[in-house]
Amino acid sequence: MARIAGIDLPKNKRGIIGLTYIFGVGNTTSADILAKAEVDPNKRVQAWTDEEVARIRQVMGEIKVEGQLRSEIQMNIKRLMDIGCYRGLRHRRGLPVRGQRTRTNSRTRKGRRKTVAGKKKAAKK
Repeated sequence: MARIAGIDLPKNKRGIIGLTYIFGVGNTTSADILAKAEVDPNKRVQAWTDEEVARIRQVMGEIKVEGQLRSEIQMNIKRLMDIGCYRGLRHRRGLPVRGQRTRTNSRTRKGRRKTVAGKKKAAKK
């Protein structure tokens, strides 16, 4: 089993798919990494030699992934909140940031709905 960037890659997957298990690496980036490391994208992860894994690690050293990328994203969000821009305020309040409607949807960001007792109508005289 290959271990790259602190992640155990699944050994029965194709190389191009296996690399996508690393946070920050998608299909395109995975294909670029394998091309630079001169590894066949269709070759299974378990069939990689130690030399190929070393070349992949060397190419991956140039890319921000996992912990570095997560911390950079968190710092960007913190910066938005500190400067008090609209996106920062939405992050601070836990509301959708990218212009989605909140009247009916956005349960993921707002949390579970709490039932509020309905008002009784005033009695007519």
